Amino acid sequence: VQLQASGGGSVQPGGSLRLSCAASGRIFNINNMGWYRQAPGKQRELVATIANIAKESITNYSDSVKGRFTISRDNAKNTVYLQMNSLQPADTAVYYCNAKRVVKGIIYGSTYWGQGTQVTVSS
Repeated sequence: VQLQASGGGSVQPGGSLRLSCAASGRIFNINNMGWYRQAPGKQRELVATIANIAKESITNYSDSVKGRFTISRDNAKNTVYLQMNSLQPADTAVYYCNAKRVVKGIIYGSTYWGQGTQVTVSS
């Protein structure tokens, strides 16, 4: 499985960005995709995930981005998006796309990561 992330950049506080992550390869077992981020000197943390469960999309967000970020998925394009609004300096980080298979909370097989895309929020 290969993940190609794009869409990072620099914006002022209050601005918006949209990240994209296109998956390719042997993706037929992947049912959970999402975004994590890592700021300088900090551990990588969850931003948002979207899971396909019983043909429904179940989303999960960290408390710090709820109400500001929206994750979505285009199954036809095997692409996940992260719409980020009302960006704050605390959102500055490298954002990583993630893909895996999760069944009843257990990860099966490998976890795949994209190459990371920088998001900088500064005035």
